[in-house]
Amino acid sequence: MKKEKKLWIAFALVMSISFSVLGYYGYEIYQKAPPVPDKIILADSTVIFTGQDIKDGQNVWQSMGGQEVGSIWGHGAYVAPDWTADWLHREALFILDKLSQAAYQQNYSKLSKEQQAAMKIRLQNEVRMNTYDAVNKTITISKNRQEAIAYLSRYYEGLFMDDPKFDQLRHDYAIPKMSIKDKARMHKMNAFFFWATWATVTNRPNDTISYTHNWPGDELVGNVTTKSLLVWSGVSIILLILCTGILIFHHVKSGEDEHLETPVSDPLLKQGMTPSMYQIKKYFWVVSLLIVLQVIFGVITAHYGVEGNGFYGIPLDEILPYAVTRTWHTQLAIFWIATAWLATGLYIAPAVSGKDPKFQVFGVNFLFFALLVIVLGSMIGQWYGVMQKLDLIDNFWFGHQGYEYVDLGRFWQCFLLVGLFLWLALMVRPLIPVLKRGSEERNLIIMFLISCAAIASFYAAGLMWGRQTNLAISEYWRWWVVHLWVEGFFEVFATVVIAFLFVRLGLLKTKTATLNVIFSTIIFMSGGILGTFHHLYFSGTPTAVMAIGATFSALEIVPLVLIGYEAYHNYTLSKSTSWIIDYKWPIYYMISVAFWNFLGAGIFGFIINPPIALYYVQGLNTTALHGHTALFGVYGMLGIGLMLFVMRSLYRHEIWNEKLMKFIFWSTNLGLLAMALMSLLPVGVMQAIASIEHGIWYARSAEFMQQPVMIVLKWLRAIGDTIFGFGVLALCYFIFELTFRKTKR
Repeated sequence: MKKEKKLWIAFALVMSISFSVLGYYGYEIYQKAPPVPDKIILADSTVIFTGQDIKDGQNVWQSMGGQEVGSIWGHGAYVAPDWTADWLHREALFILDKLSQAAYQQNYSKLSKEQQAAMKIRLQNEVRMNTYDAVNKTITISKNRQEAIAYLSRYYEGLFMDDPKFDQLRHDYAIPKMSIKDKARMHKMNAFFFWATWATVTNRPNDTISYTHNWPGDELVGNVTTKSLLVWSGVSIILLILCTGILIFHHVKSGEDEHLETPVSDPLLKQGMTPSMYQIKKYFWVVSLLIVLQVIFGVITAHYGVEGNGFYGIPLDEILPYAVTRTWHTQLAIFWIATAWLATGLYIAPAVSGKDPKFQVFGVNFLFFALLVIVLGSMIGQWYGVMQKLDLIDNFWFGHQGYEYVDLGRFWQCFLLVGLFLWLALMVRPLIPVLKRGSEERNLIIMFLISCAAIASFYAAGLMWGRQTNLAISEYWRWWVVHLWVEGFFEVFATVVIAFLFVRLGLLKTKTATLNVIFSTIIFMSGGILGTFHHLYFSGTPTAVMAIGATFSALEIVPLVLIGYEAYHNYTLSKSTSWIIDYKWPIYYMISVAFWNFLGAGIFGFIINPPIALYYVQGLNTTALHGHTALFGVYGMLGIGLMLFVMRSLYRHEIWNEKLMKFIFWSTNLGLLAMALMSLLPVGVMQAIASIEHGIWYARSAEFMQQPVMIVLKWLRAIGDTIFGFGVLALCYFIFELTFRKTKR
């Protein structure tokens, strides 16, 4: 049996088995998600909240910005607290004081250690007992808990509305006055906060751990680490070591790549240019402008961490609150990176066949303007949603969905999905004649089209939740988009595109490239698909999800161990012949991608991968550290590299400004590194220590985050941001100068 055929069989098995398991446990999540009751009642049947209050409250939270204003179950932004950890700790202290006053006529803090221990046991017996009645669909709570709800409802009402006592806290949390504009909405959001917190401390039926696997940690209520957290963390580390050894053995056994005579001249000089290929430059104009916008909103967002209600004295939060700037910052990152990659695909497809199918130019131009409408329309809708100018239904469709990375309204999601299938059609049509010819590149093109089809279709996972879907179920589907779509199939697409470009340059044999691409995809997807679960350890999922997520997410790190070889291989290619110097900077960006894959996705990713680690650091700046160095470091740098490859081919006779390109390369990479090492990493480490010692509630509190040393570390981020920002501005200038220089001739 041919090696290619064996690899295709292995690929099919990995995909079918992995998605079967993912689907099965998705079904389990549906069945075992924390229940939303019809009513929350006292023992005398007095209704505290209705189920509709909880569902509407989830929508109110989403309209305010949702996971862009603090977090729920650890997923979201980092300036404000995790509201479930915050509510849980404040509720615990309130009830402990009530119990202590009743028993000893003193507040809890005044008791002896023995007395405090007795009060904690009484508290845990009260809050951990699962009182959900599946027949009547009610949750019964104690009088103490009802009084805690009333107390906390007043607290959050003051915080999110306009009580002057909370001015300083609003400043620290970057929450504008009147984020919620009426008490009816506030009552409903408090209902949602209570339910989400109830799930973090209430034991699952016939079990001793909560729905969120005892997260967030808080020893007052008995939320402590479990045996399974330790066991599966150990298993993941052992598997990482084992599989790394196996992969290194396979790499050594397979030997070096076959020697290939380097072409004496650039093969792309002989490549014909079709009309649709010339249309791609406008995509790169938009990409460069979106990068600049993303960096601007990133600077503003980071600054809110030290000046929560303004920007150097300007009360910016009145028109651009933190929820808006952070939403736009994260969303624009995905938009410009995806646009750069999609544009590269639109360039490559007709380049392979050498001609455009009918209406290809129209399709490329139509898709461009459709993407512009989606970007601008979704941003405007999100602003209207956060500013509370939409009702809850309109907000869901056109405003802010409140889920990090999938914030755009449902209408814009549908619009984008249609755009992705249009892009898929534009990719498939030019390649059909090539596939029919049965060329040597056939298998490489098939894998290319599989990745394109997956990019188009898997975004549909974002449509699988509704306006009032249980949060645990919404999180399951959201990570299909964030992990499988962004981190999964875009990764496969990138692997194929890079291999294809090197084949076209005559630096890699087609057969070698095909085998490497299929093998790499198998290795990556073996851990990547089921590794989706490592985002869901504490999101109201069954305990089996932790076992599978921990096991397979460790395998995601395995291919990154050999990333240095890939970097060195690309470096040697950049020195292989005289004409390849024209592609020096695109190749250098491929080398930087390897570096960031190892550091950002590998090291910083594994910091938050094992369950025992994530238990303490979920929702801290360690996540932001991984997010910045992996999203921009890997996908962003790759997007820039692919864009430069296409620009080099489009403007093949133009002389590039080498000094400018050197400045762009080093400033973007060193700026990102400085941002990570001087600010995000030390802040994350200090938060992790605080979380281990006291709990997530303290690591995210204003008391901890507003300490002088933390403020200094936040300000230090400005150094890396500035270096990085100048590099981005220079990149934007380079793209426009190059394209308009050519236009003028």
